[in-house]
Amino acid sequence: MSERVLVVDDHPLTRDALAALLVQGGFEVVGEAADGEEALELAERLQPELVLLDLSMPGLDGLGALPRLRAAAPGCEVVVLTASGTEENLLAAIRGGAAGYLLKSEPPERIVTFLRGVANGEAALSGAVARRLLDQVRNGTQLGGGVPDEIADALSARELEVLLLLDDHLATDEIATRLFISEHTVRSHVKSLLRKLGVSSRREALERLSLARG
Repeated sequence: MSERVLVVDDHPLTRDALAALLVQGGFEVVGEAADGEEALELAERLQPELVLLDLSMPGLDGLGALPRLRAAAPGCEVVVLTASGTEENLLAAIRGGAAGYLLKSEPPERIVTFLRGVANGEAALSGAVARRLLDQVRNGTQLGGGVPDEIADALSARELEVLLLLDDHLATDEIATRLFISEHTVRSHVKSLLRKLGVSSRREALERLSLARG
């Protein structure tokens, strides 16, 4: 019997792409919500076994909705799927009862694998997130140290994610696939982040990131 999943994200194209991915992976998508309030209503009515939850949404955001979702559907596990890997959001989600914290930069097939693990009683953490937690336990270091504040503060969460994927040498089409967005949207984010960083090319943006990291 396939696990019943509620997908919560404010971007319609992202919801559609995730729903198609999950159905292909053997899950049953029982509902889609665009914000926290709608998610609570659907969770109480549909009683899903898994909720895939974005954090950045208008109105009631993911962090605010998370503990209430678990109360509305006591049998469900909530997995955060977000562009933000910041310490504040990660720890707040864990304290709120999230069974997993995944970054939208994960390859689609990895998202399905992680969700399958949660359905089987495992925790799910993206590799970058797991490494930060491990570093904190081992060394007492702060989470989220991979991006200097001067860069992180200048960009939106999605622009920062695009920049980091550029730093991983991904092309425009690869970034679009990873983030469930169009290539046109990727190019728009790149144009915006270049403007905010005061540079004129992707190469200069990556040089600025490297210099800021020291």
